[in-house]
Amino acid sequence: MVGVSDRPGPEPAPAAGVTPAAQPVLSLALVSMMQEVRAHSGAVYLLKAGEPVLEMAVHAGMPRAFAAPWERVGLNAPLPVADAVRERRVVWVAGEEEMARRYPRVAVVLPYPFALAAVPVATERQVYGAVFVTWPGGHPKELSGAERDHLSAACERLALRLERSAREGRPPGREDDVLSAAVSGTADTLGSVEAARLVSRLVSRLPYGLMSLDLHGRIGFLNAAAAELLGRPARELLDTPLWASVPWLNDPMYEDRYRAALLSQQATSFVALRPPGDWLSFRLYPSTTGLSVRVSRAREVAEMARGTPRTDPAPTRLVTISQVLNLAGALTEAVGVRDVVQLVWEEVVPAVGGQAVVILGSQGGRLHVLGHRGYGDPHIVERFDGLPLAERTPGTQALSTGVPAFFDSQDHLERVYPNRHETPDGFAAWAYLPLIASGRPVGTCVLAYAEPHPFPAAERAVLTSLGGLIAQALDRARLYDTKHRLAHGLQQALLPRSLAALPGIEAAARYLPATDGMEIGGDFYDLVPTRPQAAAVIGDVQGHNVTAAGLMGQIRTGVRAYTMVGQAPHEVIGSTNRLLIDLDADLFASCLYLRLDPVHGRAVMARAGHPPPLLRRPDGRVRVLDLAGGPLLGIDAAAVYPTTEVSLAPGSVLVLYTDGLVESPGVDIEDALADLGGLLAEVGDRPLEDLADEVVRHSAAARERADDVAVLLLRARDDG
Repeated sequence: MVGVSDRPGPEPAPAAGVTPAAQPVLSLALVSMMQEVRAHSGAVYLLKAGEPVLEMAVHAGMPRAFAAPWERVGLNAPLPVADAVRERRVVWVAGEEEMARRYPRVAVVLPYPFALAAVPVATERQVYGAVFVTWPGGHPKELSGAERDHLSAACERLALRLERSAREGRPPGREDDVLSAAVSGTADTLGSVEAARLVSRLVSRLPYGLMSLDLHGRIGFLNAAAAELLGRPARELLDTPLWASVPWLNDPMYEDRYRAALLSQQATSFVALRPPGDWLSFRLYPSTTGLSVRVSRAREVAEMARGTPRTDPAPTRLVTISQVLNLAGALTEAVGVRDVVQLVWEEVVPAVGGQAVVILGSQGGRLHVLGHRGYGDPHIVERFDGLPLAERTPGTQALSTGVPAFFDSQDHLERVYPNRHETPDGFAAWAYLPLIASGRPVGTCVLAYAEPHPFPAAERAVLTSLGGLIAQALDRARLYDTKHRLAHGLQQALLPRSLAALPGIEAAARYLPATDGMEIGGDFYDLVPTRPQAAAVIGDVQGHNVTAAGLMGQIRTGVRAYTMVGQAPHEVIGSTNRLLIDLDADLFASCLYLRLDPVHGRAVMARAGHPPPLLRRPDGRVRVLDLAGGPLLGIDAAAVYPTTEVSLAPGSVLVLYTDGLVESPGVDIEDALADLGGLLAEVGDRPLEDLADEVVRHSAAARERADDVAVLLLRARDDG
């Protein structure tokens, strides 16, 4: 079908208002379609007027708290109901693994086995919202044709009713939720009061506890044995939530089992410690109206001795919601691929009980190792690198298909991939998580375990969800690394690869990018050999981006051209100023230009708003050169740039620099210059390359640079 954004006519329908409709139109429609397809929960969303937002108007079959994170859904959100509206199609999610792969936001909060269908509520001209319904985990992997037809037809009928209501000025409002929506008829009865009493006496004589919980977890019935095991009188427990009334059960892990039972409609259990030392076993039997709970004393000594609660058949979720949120926050701080690998190693691997990790990517049809941790021998990991994606291995399959793979033992892995372990890696279980970002594979995360490790459904869903978070961070990191390489290459191309050899002058230069941004900027330097003299230039174009770098290249080229045609220093600066104005770049630049004459021991300098150079004399004394100068380049086409002649005896060192070397937050520039002069006085006799390293290392700005740094050192020597 054509997506919503491609249709020329439709506009969002009127919003779900705050005034209830005269009849529960939405509730009746939702309950009817759920009964037709035997779904056990669902909700109706309506588009909010004037906003690209879906609002939940009614929920059925489960407590609304289960879907609380999605009360309001942005139309561009990566969620099934939003996709159904945008694309005007039925969205089908077959189970928890597919949910974790396609919609990790849902799977992180609800990592349970259930299937979901989302259907648009729309007429030919207008979209009103969407409906989702869910089934227990035992639903077939495919949505049947009859189910699809029933849901689509029901949503079309609902859209027509909404259209009629809008014409009549009666837009539907939010309605009361229906907790028993999927059950036809009323609850079963015993048929007579006497029969009820008989059953009550029968239940009271049972040696184990029995309880009934509604969909909100409130206790509706319990026998005497249950009250005794829970350690509270029955009258204090009735009509109260189990988790709130029994303090030692007030643990998210136990409530998680209750949510898992309701959503999956499968029996679940857990073992809990009743202080001071009694272990109790809870078995939960769900239905669409609530849960029956059997409580008994735990018989397994091993469980009692372990000292920590656990669940059966699936272990406790290893990564809680708070841990996932913490990891998501940490991954947003990852800058490069190395950062992502390190964060996965430090945050994810310990949380899931693993001992090693490999992050794989692809390039040119081959698998590449982007990073790894936990492997004592790096050669073990090298066998992944360069594998053709066409070769059938767990890593290539996960990357190519987007389907996670879990191997609880080496035997399991070798059964599926008999040639995979030609060289054992020392581990006994593996999880291969495809890293999918924006619908495309960006890599594979391999988690390795030292011991055989079962992967129950809930844990698989959580791990796959974590793969979605890692994928987003990896995609951003690879983009950053690509930009960094581009910036570094561009900067290197614009700066001189090497300094020209000048008679009577020794030179050394350093460039350090700002620590923030793209690590590219407008600082530049150059040496231009002419006969019988030579020229040196250093400058700084405003900004730290590609525009600044490109303009810097143009200025440097202009300076070279004006020098080579024989212009005097003040003419070179003046011509460059007019060039910058003609380029209409709306950027300014500072510049310091020198005409060097080592034969006569002098230098003629012209300055355009640039920091003054430092001169270290042969006797070790250092002074800041107070040069005449003009305004920044690019401001005034008629600006004049006077020159200053400076004596340059053999052994003298000129230090030319950009402001990033001496400007630092909280540091007075006069103090910074005095500090730099002290350094030059102390170590200025060192070889010039060593001195250049020392100058940038000593600078406070070199440790946390808010600006680029360029340094050009010139030492006069006696070649006679």
